[in-house]
Amino acid sequence: MKIGVCLPYNKPEIDRKTTLDWCRAIEAGPFSAITCGERITGPSQEMNVLLSAAAALTERVRIVPSLYVLPMHSAVWAAKQIATLDVLSGGRVTVTVGVGGREVDYRAVGASFARRHPRMDEQIAEMRRIWAGEPPFEGADPVGPLPVQKGGPPILAGAMGPKAIARASRWAQGIYAFTMNGDTAPVEQWYRLAEEAWQEAGRSERPQRVTGFWYSLADDADARLKKYVYDYLKVLGEGAAKAVSSSMSLSTPDAVRAALDAIEELGCDELYLVPATADLCEMERVVELLESR
Repeated sequence: MKIGVCLPYNKPEIDRKTTLDWCRAIEAGPFSAITCGERITGPSQEMNVLLSAAAALTERVRIVPSLYVLPMHSAVWAAKQIATLDVLSGGRVTVTVGVGGREVDYRAVGASFARRHPRMDEQIAEMRRIWAGEPPFEGADPVGPLPVQKGGPPILAGAMGPKAIARASRWAQGIYAFTMNGDTAPVEQWYRLAEEAWQEAGRSERPQRVTGFWYSLADDADARLKKYVYDYLKVLGEGAAKAVSSSMSLSTPDAVRAALDAIEELGCDELYLVPATADLCEMERVVELLESR
């Protein structure tokens, strides 16, 4: 199982040095990818800009938007951004797309929250036409650049429900289903649903299996992990944020190691670690943990 790391993009204290240090540490470590999520409201940095910096600072790891809230965007604009990132990274992009769950972010950018699932299906088809060099409409020039990866980067679907996974089976290479606290039961269910959906769609290849979870190995890890998750989820309501944050337990090396081992046994292809703090010791301690597995 490959292991990638999400940049600490959602902290107000993130500065140039933090981004440089994290990108260089991930590139130098035993990691497969640098990822970054997309938020609009709140203190987060903009995903595409941050991942462009990561692409320029690295040579080896995959560059993974995780996830691109596609219905908030123009499909043509997104295709151009993603292709540019693929060129900048030398063909290292894997893009994860999804509908997100934050209506406030849609509202902030003036995007409609309605019909977001079918709109995303249509957008994927349009993006692939753009990446193939077709013009956006008759009489227009094609939208460049062409991505380095022929036909465009691999696409993962941020999907966890049966309907969303079934839709993804028509256009995705696999699914990215986030398990929050490293729980294996939902991961096992998501992978089973994906296998069934891919078979029903008549696809011969196995869906790529990707997941991720929140963790912290920084000083005072337990309290900081719970606070991070509470702050991240409070937009969904006080009760839900408190319930989920209080259940977080991946704040010791033993707990993180056990979660990695259990998820790997399910046949997971890649897992993205999402740190609760921007402390660089999160990286240093994860490297030590992985070397001891």
